[in-house]
Amino acid sequence: MRILRLALLAAGAFLGYAAYRVQVDNLGSFTSPARASAIVIGAWLFLLAGLIAWGRRPSNRLGPLLATAGIALLLRQLRYSHDAALFTVFFVVGELSYWVVAHAVFAYPSGRITDRWERRLVATGYSVTLVFTTAILVVYNPAKPLRFFDPTFRKSLLAVGGFGDAAISLQKVFVVVVWGFLATSAIALLIRRLVTASPRARRLLAPLLVAAIAVGLRAIFESVFTFVERPSVILYDYLFWWQIGAFIALPLALLAGFLRARLARANLGELILELERTQPHEIGNVLRKALRDPTLDVLFPLPEREGFVDATGQAVELPTDGSRAVTHLKHDDEPLAALVHDRSLLDEPKLIDAAGAAARLALENARLHAETRAQLDEVRQSRTRIVTTADEERRRIERDIHDGAQQRLVALALQLRLAQRRLRDGTDPEIERLLAATVDELQFAVDELRELARGVHPAILTEDGLAAALESLVSRTPLPVELEAEEGRLAAPIEATAYFVACEALANIVKHAHASGASIRVQRRNGMLVVEVEDDGVGGAAAENGSGLSGLGDRVEALGGRLRVESRPAGGTRIVGEIPCAS
Repeated sequence: MRILRLALLAAGAFLGYAAYRVQVDNLGSFTSPARASAIVIGAWLFLLAGLIAWGRRPSNRLGPLLATAGIALLLRQLRYSHDAALFTVFFVVGELSYWVVAHAVFAYPSGRITDRWERRLVATGYSVTLVFTTAILVVYNPAKPLRFFDPTFRKSLLAVGGFGDAAISLQKVFVVVVWGFLATSAIALLIRRLVTASPRARRLLAPLLVAAIAVGLRAIFESVFTFVERPSVILYDYLFWWQIGAFIALPLALLAGFLRARLARANLGELILELERTQPHEIGNVLRKALRDPTLDVLFPLPEREGFVDATGQAVELPTDGSRAVTHLKHDDEPLAALVHDRSLLDEPKLIDAAGAAARLALENARLHAETRAQLDEVRQSRTRIVTTADEERRRIERDIHDGAQQRLVALALQLRLAQRRLRDGTDPEIERLLAATVDELQFAVDELRELARGVHPAILTEDGLAAALESLVSRTPLPVELEAEEGRLAAPIEATAYFVACEALANIVKHAHASGASIRVQRRNGMLVVEVEDDGVGGAAAENGSGLSGLGDRVEALGGRLRVESRPAGGTRIVGEIPCAS
């Protein structure tokens, strides 16, 4: 391949000189050394850009396409030769050079044309151009030149007769079809690709704007100088230098965009330094910046789940609709991470591999961090399920007590009272006292069952909500309690947890604090339900393992909240429970 590239470079140098001499020697006043040099320089830039791209990425077809375009543009100039064979051959195939340029533009940056409409346009351009130029040359008459700047005598090997007017008409149709319709279609497809591309791909495809400008100016140039017999010198110069300037800029823009990934890989040393200062959960931000893809996500595999999680440990599904690409990174044949990124990065696989290699250690740390977060999330969900199940069991027991044993005891007490009334006259006073004592004991048992049911799960909490349940709790507490509670319903697990925080705190105050009073405040703050229970007792409380407060702490944490106990000897106690409530 290296020998082939050197041969093309040598051929380009020779053809450049030949193209310059053919223009200067045969076009006379219709060109100038400056114009001829500009055309040759533009072709050389295509050739050099192609050879550089070819050498940097041999597997990509864009380099050979650009080099071919440069050679084709130089060969096109041989159509101005007085040699009949050169004139015939390069008049027929010379215009194909512009479709080689279009082919390279539409193949940028992958080297392949992937869009079916773009493929059809390029194929049509090749075919139509070859057919028209051959047909024009068949009826070509040197006495009636095709273009005002091409008046010199040239003999066509294909001409069957001197039908100059027919050739001129065919040329005008050719300009309308190729430089009118097909060029306009090319510009429309280039703009469509830019508009529909993602932000990252749009930056990568910026050179296509230069291509659109070049095509548009060339179309104007051909149209004006085919349909206008004697254009002004100023108009000719203006349009010539604008269109040749665009053609000179086009290979440079394509090469710069093509080599962007290589330049990015050269700067990955900065990525390594930045990753050393990056927290595991922020590695995605660093890679987004390094790969210039703001949509990039870093996911980590969990083999035991056969799925992926993000840096926070949340389960995430890989995209399957094709809108984004997925690149799997491995280390020692073990899955390391999955990068979900813009599809334009597929054209730069070495950039992704280099970034993955540079970030290997950081990705390994981030994967372990994500696994830990996922495990903690599983534990939290498990605790939540346990709390929810326990609350449901509490409600079931409360219903069973209320609807079962309590109702039967009440019914038995009523029957005994009825029997007591019937036996009151003439009954043994001892039996009457026994019945009265039994009824009183049954009433005590009913009251105790009601208290037990309230402790298990008060019915008023389910029916009327947290505020009403706290009012009932305060009314049964044997010391003054100030209550401030917002009205409104919340999810059942949240209300139950808040209630039991207040209930356990008041129970501790009554048993141990020797307080003269207490207060309960329940408020919503920044998406949290805050329950504060405070007393003026002896203090010294602590949420030790195995205590009621410790169990409450576990319950609050199961819902993603936390429980704080602030207590100093002789300074009272303040218990604060914070429970996420999403509003």
